[in-house]
Amino acid sequence: MARRKIREYDSKRLLKEHIKRLANFEIPICSAQVTKSTDFTEVLEKEAWLSSKRLVVKPDMLFGKRGKSGLVALNLDLAQVIQFVKQRLGREIEIEGCKGPITTFIIEPFIPHKEEYYFAIDSERLGCNISFSECGGIEIEENWDKVNSIFLPTDSPLTDGELAPLIASLPLEVRGKIGNFMKGVFAVFQDLDFSFIEMNPFTLVDGEPYPLDMRGELDENAGFKNEEKWGNVEFPLPFGRVLSPEETFVEELNEKSKGSLKFTLLNPGGRIWSMNAGGGASLIYTDTVGDLGYASELGNYTEYGGPTEEEMVKLARVILNFATANPDGRKRALLVGGNIANLTDVGATFDGIIRALREKKTELQKANMHIYVRRGGPNYKTGLAKMQALGEELGVPVEVYGPDAVMSGIRNRAIEGI
Repeated sequence: MARRKIREYDSKRLLKEHIKRLANFEIPICSAQVTKSTDFTEVLEKEAWLSSKRLVVKPDMLFGKRGKSGLVALNLDLAQVIQFVKQRLGREIEIEGCKGPITTFIIEPFIPHKEEYYFAIDSERLGCNISFSECGGIEIEENWDKVNSIFLPTDSPLTDGELAPLIASLPLEVRGKIGNFMKGVFAVFQDLDFSFIEMNPFTLVDGEPYPLDMRGELDENAGFKNEEKWGNVEFPLPFGRVLSPEETFVEELNEKSKGSLKFTLLNPGGRIWSMNAGGGASLIYTDTVGDLGYASELGNYTEYGGPTEEEMVKLARVILNFATANPDGRKRALLVGGNIANLTDVGATFDGIIRALREKKTELQKANMHIYVRRGGPNYKTGLAKMQALGEELGVPVEVYGPDAVMSGIRNRAIEGI
């Protein structure tokens, strides 16, 4: 499961759009998103409530503690909101050691309230943790001993009986409504493949539950079945993370591809570089390097699945440009391959990698590169034979292994080599 954070705006949009269908009641959520490209005149035409209500404005940037950081403005009119946004849009701030510009805000109605409740659903391997507290709000961490939780096994319904221990101390007149609200949110959680939802706080508006702050994460791997339900959901980068030109290039390549290509630059000065197929194998390889104490030497995270030969050439060029830069005489390792492919033509993807390696023959020698290959799947014997023959042509050591070799063992060989 690939848990990806989404903006508060999208979390609330999805909740509002789907809770009526799944739980047969509505939540009158109003919210507007603002970025540098926003035309407030156009937003006002679409969201007329902006001119008639007192408002709240805050960054929508995947970080918390916005109130404690002085980044939330309350009880403003629209003119004050516009001024607040213009003064801060694009400004660089620091949150818990991460620096970055504020690029996105969310605007909502200002809702005076007394009650502040906490509610969260967090997916785990065998089910979900469901948590509730009558003491929500910005002091939730200081009152964490007042948060009660239950564990609900996978595919189990959230019944009144399951909820009873969490809400038993609530006044009778709100217990039923809050319980139904929690069951409705859980239905959305399951139907849309959320992996995490947190409301801190939600409150009561005219006696009905209403989320004031909300965080959400979706299982990105479930996107294939939720395209219509999710709509134009955005998966932003974590706050403070800015794509390099090379990462942007691979991302654009991925968007045009029928396959999958991903590249994250971790350490340009690293000595261990990878061209791994499949997310599972890539994670195993990456985690093994970390477990062996060499995470600081890992140059990149890469995974691919089903690319064309030409796409593989372009991805390999990006990796090799970094992997061979600034030779210092010390050995470097390049790991190629992955697990046993089901559909990916190993011979074709290796042809792309081989083309890129040939282009970098001189640079590979200067960088003192050692190449380790492990792969199985369609045409793997042909691909491995080509890689084995390439070693003599390039003049660099190449070790080739088939699917009988243990994946994590190849990482051991690479670390021993450097």
